[in-house]
Amino acid sequence: MRNAGRFSQFASGLKYLAVVGCLLLIEPAAFAQQFSFDATATTDPTALAKQMPNLAREVLSGYHDDDRSRYLENLFRLQIVAGQYDDAIKSIRELRSLQANSASPYGRVLNVQHEMFAIAKLGPAGGKSFDEQFRAVFREVMGRFDNRTSAEAARSLAGTLFFPRRSLQFALDQLKGKNSITLPDALNLIRAFQVEQTFRNILPLVPLLIDEDDRRRYFVAKELQVTAPDKATICAVIVRPKAPPNRFPAALKFTIYADPDNNLADARRAASYGYAGVVGLTRGKGCSLNEPVPYEHDGADADALIDWISKQPWSDGSVGMYGGSYEGFTQWAAVKHLPKALKTIVPYVANNPGDGLPMENNVFLFVNYAWAFYATDNKYLDNETYFDFRRWNSLNQKWYESGKPYRQIDSVDGSPNKWLQRWLQHPGYDQYWQDMVPYQREFARIDIPVLTITGYYDDGQQSALRFLKEHYQYDRNADHYLLIGPYDHVGSQGTHKDDVLRGYAIDPVAQINTPEITFQWLDYVLRGGKKPELLKDKINYEVMGANEWKHAPSLDRASNEALTLYLTDNKSGDKYQLSREKPSKLAFLDQEVNFADRKTSNFNYYPSPIVGKRQDFASGFAFISEPFDEPLEISGMFSGEIKAIINKQDMDIGVLLYEVMPDGQLFHLSYFLGRASYARDMNVRQLLTPGKLESIPFNKTRMVSRRLQKGSRLLVLINVNKNAFAQINYGTGKDVSDEDINDARVPLEVKWRNDSSVTIPIWRSR
Repeated sequence: MRNAGRFSQFASGLKYLAVVGCLLLIEPAAFAQQFSFDATATTDPTALAKQMPNLAREVLSGYHDDDRSRYLENLFRLQIVAGQYDDAIKSIRELRSLQANSASPYGRVLNVQHEMFAIAKLGPAGGKSFDEQFRAVFREVMGRFDNRTSAEAARSLAGTLFFPRRSLQFALDQLKGKNSITLPDALNLIRAFQVEQTFRNILPLVPLLIDEDDRRRYFVAKELQVTAPDKATICAVIVRPKAPPNRFPAALKFTIYADPDNNLADARRAASYGYAGVVGLTRGKGCSLNEPVPYEHDGADADALIDWISKQPWSDGSVGMYGGSYEGFTQWAAVKHLPKALKTIVPYVANNPGDGLPMENNVFLFVNYAWAFYATDNKYLDNETYFDFRRWNSLNQKWYESGKPYRQIDSVDGSPNKWLQRWLQHPGYDQYWQDMVPYQREFARIDIPVLTITGYYDDGQQSALRFLKEHYQYDRNADHYLLIGPYDHVGSQGTHKDDVLRGYAIDPVAQINTPEITFQWLDYVLRGGKKPELLKDKINYEVMGANEWKHAPSLDRASNEALTLYLTDNKSGDKYQLSREKPSKLAFLDQEVNFADRKTSNFNYYPSPIVGKRQDFASGFAFISEPFDEPLEISGMFSGEIKAIINKQDMDIGVLLYEVMPDGQLFHLSYFLGRASYARDMNVRQLLTPGKLESIPFNKTRMVSRRLQKGSRLLVLINVNKNAFAQINYGTGKDVSDEDINDARVPLEVKWRNDSSVTIPIWRSR
């Protein structure tokens, strides 16, 4: 699915991503191998259950992989499905020993759910049932674990069958009508079947067993109701250690993602670090008596919950907040109210409503469309609706082809989207959005330590870094740290990063554990502990390609030179020159965009894959630099100024920045998408004058750090945004949400002037 990463941009369905992400790298020769397959198994569960052990044994007979970890990851699943449980246990334990973090709590329980299942299936002599044997295995294994390890184990054991079943169905759907399948297809199916089989057997048993284990370690309060000053109710879960001391600092997550298993797991993890773990829910979620309302009350409600926590007999009076995405937003929303007991926040990949979602640089994005249903349809999460990919994939294309205004996209879907309609009333960053988080001089009042964590390929990075930049803008002495590396939205938050992210093999030093660093930080601020080792200065960033963390006192100091390059009209092969020299003679490159044409689209900017993407130069313009005669480090956010004349009053601009490696492959560095009429002020629209030369600045791009190879070149693409994944700005000057294909009678004509430029922040060793 195109833009799959963006579809999950601010979702909490991380288990689904973990389960579905089952296509492991396979040697090309493996695609030639074929295995017999009865297609009736795709629709008949009985036939599937009968066929799978035979398929697993057939694959096992000749399966090999030179990558030992990848081999074992597939092998233990094949062995479980084949009924070779003793061998599977050995494979799981060897795989665990190969992990770099095998001694950590996370590493010690890697695949523990599958190991417990295999042990229980192996069973002792004596005729115990699987259920009896699993209970015994669970108690024996968990009994050996300390609190930290047991918390990670419980997290991997609990859950719902929704995602494993969906993953299995997806794998089966790909095989309908086939009588033989390739090795990759077989491995994908076997993995999905094995995961579903494990959870189908253990999930009925796990909740009571986890409750039993929790009772001997913690005090647990579920569905606790706290009353806000306006009489609204806030639902919370609290987990406290039974071990002394009796008073604890609290580690608080405040979230709209009401999922009892995940919420309890988060509170338990905090308690395993010696905190009172608290997860509070947006009003209307969980046991709250109100209707769900995203964004609008989270700051005041989190403030009320923090005040309540500080007055409890088990509280030492201090609270630290942490968490990612929506939970990053709620921390900034809470800070706006300056709660006395709040001593620090650790927002990762924090979103900022109105500036990142549901719009980016004032362009509304389709990717967030389904989120409102997911988060507000009921007291918990509407997984069935949100993960109906066919519905959402077809909807954006249907809307694109219909030519209807963006405001009517829910009429194309057939279901009213009341939250989208509310947000569309605020196309600028107006009072509605400003009231949700600190705004301008309010940042000067924030005097607590902050640790921001995000990634170069995090969809929400723009929002996360805006908080940091504005904090420093209004308080140059702000105690605010940044940790950033080659991660996406989900990976930035996790205990383990993807070793290969969208085709890019991350450097070994980039493999960090975000929750571990979070609690090190909380210990540092709330308990006088040691600051996390990686935070050697305020800005801490991994240089891709250099396998090195670097540290700077500010974002500006991550670079020591600015490389300005001009988008000239001089040809360079099939592209134009990206030159250090400003053109001596002014000229234009002409582009016509026919918004009535829905057979084509412009500007495919999403960084997937990161390495090796084949860029489409059919529209827009491409500019390429000369090869660099030495390695070059880019660190920071690129910016620029577009000079153009158009025949209309507005347009949405896209700019892409790539490294062209010596072998010709493209490496996606960063991009910009924004509305020209809001380029100077995201709060107030300033329309362009048709026929007049306009200067359109841009700087709200994504930070990146990358060591370019000698012989590499930079490639810049510029285009007008027109596709099925965002609003279409026809340029009439009306509210873009109200424009439709009738406004496309006159094509957009753009004259891009050749002294338009981009500025690249670089670090050059002196």
